[in-house]
Amino acid sequence: QVLLVESGGGSVQAGDSLRLSCTASGDTICISTLGSMGWYRQAAGKERELVATSSSGGITNYADSVKGRFTISRDLAKNTVSLQMNSLNPEDTAVYYCYANVGYGGRYYAHHGVCARYYGMDYWGKGAPVTVHS
Repeated sequence: QVLLVESGGGSVQAGDSLRLSCTASGDTICISTLGSMGWYRQAAGKERELVATSSSGGITNYADSVKGRFTISRDLAKNTVSLQMNSLNPEDTAVYYCYANVGYGGRYYAHHGVCARYYGMDYWGKGAPVTVHS
């Protein structure tokens, strides 16, 4: 089992900054060595969309709308992922969800015995609301 808990949401003015953090607990070795962690967001009346992700190998991916303004960072040892959001605008208003995914290790993977049950699974936090006022 993997549990994700977000913190850091809030209400700010346009141009301000916010930092979101997410901590994973449970069988986190399966995420830190195989999977990605990151952030998605869902605005009212819209579908959930990717904001940024970071793989266990350090590869990051950003939505075009946040490139240059948001920075994702991940601490594999602490099982945390953070999102520094700068130059916020009202279009960034949404509920931000922490996300984690376990990849596939195969039977020769060192932690196969623990992680096989999680291969390919996605996990979500409960969400952190962010409101940006114009």
